[in-house]
Amino acid sequence: MKKIKISCIGNFPPRQCGIATFTRDLIESIIKNKRDKNIKAEAYIIAMNDPNQTYNYPEEVKFEIRQEHQRDYLEAVKFINYSDANICILQHEFGIFGGDSGIYILPLTHRLKIPLIVTFHTVLENPSYNEKTIIQEISNKAEKIVVMSNLAVDFLTKIYNVPQEKIVLIEHGVPDFNFVLRKKYKKRLNLENKRSLLTFGLLSRDKGIETVINALPKVIKNHPDIIYIILGKTHPGVVRVSGEEYRNSLKHLVEKNKLRKNVYFYNSYVSNEKIFEYLSAIDIYVTPYLNKAQVTSGTLSYAIGAGAAVVSTPYWHAKELLADGRGRLFDFGDSDALADILIELLDKPSELSEMRKRAYKYGRETIWSKVGSKYLKLLSKILSSRINLKLKEEPIIDPLVLPKFSLLHIRSLTDDTGIIQHAKFNIPNLKSGYTLDDNSRALLLCLMAYKQKKDPMALELLPIYLSYIYYMQNDDGTFRNFLSFSRDFLDKKGSEDSFGRTIWALGFLIRFTKNDSYFQISKEMFAKASMNFKKLKYIRGMANTVIGICHYLHRFLSDEEMNKVLRDITYNIIDIYKNQRRKDWHWFEPIMTYDNGIIPLSLFHAYELINDDKILSVAKESTEFLEKIIFKEGCISLIGSNGWYKRGKTRSRYAQQPVDTAATVLMFYQAFIATKDKKYIDKIFTSFMWFLGENDLRTPLYDFETYGCNDGLESHGVNRNQGAESTISYLISHLTLLQAFEHINLNDLS
Repeated sequence: MKKIKISCIGNFPPRQCGIATFTRDLIESIIKNKRDKNIKAEAYIIAMNDPNQTYNYPEEVKFEIRQEHQRDYLEAVKFINYSDANICILQHEFGIFGGDSGIYILPLTHRLKIPLIVTFHTVLENPSYNEKTIIQEISNKAEKIVVMSNLAVDFLTKIYNVPQEKIVLIEHGVPDFNFVLRKKYKKRLNLENKRSLLTFGLLSRDKGIETVINALPKVIKNHPDIIYIILGKTHPGVVRVSGEEYRNSLKHLVEKNKLRKNVYFYNSYVSNEKIFEYLSAIDIYVTPYLNKAQVTSGTLSYAIGAGAAVVSTPYWHAKELLADGRGRLFDFGDSDALADILIELLDKPSELSEMRKRAYKYGRETIWSKVGSKYLKLLSKILSSRINLKLKEEPIIDPLVLPKFSLLHIRSLTDDTGIIQHAKFNIPNLKSGYTLDDNSRALLLCLMAYKQKKDPMALELLPIYLSYIYYMQNDDGTFRNFLSFSRDFLDKKGSEDSFGRTIWALGFLIRFTKNDSYFQISKEMFAKASMNFKKLKYIRGMANTVIGICHYLHRFLSDEEMNKVLRDITYNIIDIYKNQRRKDWHWFEPIMTYDNGIIPLSLFHAYELINDDKILSVAKESTEFLEKIIFKEGCISLIGSNGWYKRGKTRSRYAQQPVDTAATVLMFYQAFIATKDKKYIDKIFTSFMWFLGENDLRTPLYDFETYGCNDGLESHGVNRNQGAESTISYLISHLTLLQAFEHINLNDLS
């Protein structure tokens, strides 16, 4: 007898959603299958947890993944690889995995050492770049891909370029409903003398329930005894964002149309048994969804399996499943057309009965015992034919070595004015006051942290730093830098460095924010400051400003004036380089000081938009020069501030500062983005490891206890103060490393 041990990744009850129910029913149907007596299957579950939720899972759940915790995915794949499972089934839906479009699942699938089968619950017709790449990468890794509709097969082959031979069509499974119990359940649910309609599933705005409610007044004129049952809880994701706002709006619509006696809300997550009772008892099942882009609907599959008469909008799965007289279709949001169809069907009981019979006959081919048998045969075939599978190498970057990402020390340095500049050990040094430099860096950090990790603390801190920047802007668009703890201005105009860092943060905010208030104020400050862009004299101010302009232009590419400003400043930096470059000195100044990587970084950013090979050539050459100087014995040895490095002289080794490491990490990351050259990937990781002890003193600067970063490496040891600049530099480097790791998996670099 052949034995199969399955590791299944997906949502699982008691989590309340369609994927969880599907996963449970699929695994049960495979394990309990009696059609294939020569195969014995066992399984365990890797359960996905939604944000801030935990569940009391049954014993078959052996591992839990928190949606937005990237380390969990990597620990999970280790668990799978070291377990006795010999095949993995992945239930894929974009929304259940963490990262942009659910990208966190890629590191897991890429590291699997056993065959993978994936069930795609959603296949999009117009995917974003990341969505398309994720589907393609999972498909490349998978031995077989299961979809539940013919349209999904077409999309995968024509849009995603997945080979036809990899795809298997197995329709959505349904319970083994008993068609002859209709009268029994009508009586049990007190529907014997009523005409009844039903919609079931987790409630959300895209369900289109209001279309049915608006159709009822017209139907009631012919059938005053009609009752419409809305069965199911509000979707947990909807509740987290807007509570019961949608359900309450539906209740208000019921009152407005005077339908209190005709509409019944059953606000509960219902079992398969309860769903079966209602599907058996009602006259017509309605799916009034508002969006055509749904290749699979579990609720519709259940209705067909139960032999219900179905009326639906023409979303993709409905058009396919309700063909050949198994149901009727009406246009999206068309309440009048729906009312006419309902009246026609209720007036013709014989036609309703025939529709039910056709649906039930079709549904018998999709009961879970048959679906489970199809999956089991597929698993067995893969394990029998799979020989000498080539395993991918481990990626260069391993996030498992990273400490937990935390903004706790940043929050401890922040009050309602802004972030305090310095700390004594990890205690805020109020005497040092605030700087524009650090508040702009902190704003950039929070934007990155929320964009990548949806960190709620980042969202809480963000307006504080934005408010500080707004307060420090002068009427002429420049900015003050220093503010005392008593909120007294300490200068009239800040450095060009602080100006440029602020433009970087504002440009990033303009590019990525979805909050209109933040967008408007940042755009206003950016525009006001832009009058000073061409007045910049110092190269780091120019470089930081170039990065900010590039982010701005990614959102407003048609801004011709700003495109010209970008070109002018960029070519100014190129001219400075040409004037300072020597045969043995490929740098922008006769001395290398602080934040050195920022200058090549700005050119890699500019190259993305200007696309001039001269810019790329200078960026690469200066990067290689900096690399030769700071890479020593498998780690980076930064240029210290105790004397810097003058051309023709000896470089200083101490004091090395975290801000230089962050610039180096960012430089190599952007070099990879601009060139797609994989040689930069390990340099990102090597640079980052400076924080964790791969440095001249072999001593970590990151403090695992405080979540802060020490201020630098001195000849005698670590500077134990943990100021804003140092900790922000570490955290930005941490997030950049994670971005690099995502790109490795996204672009199949491992």
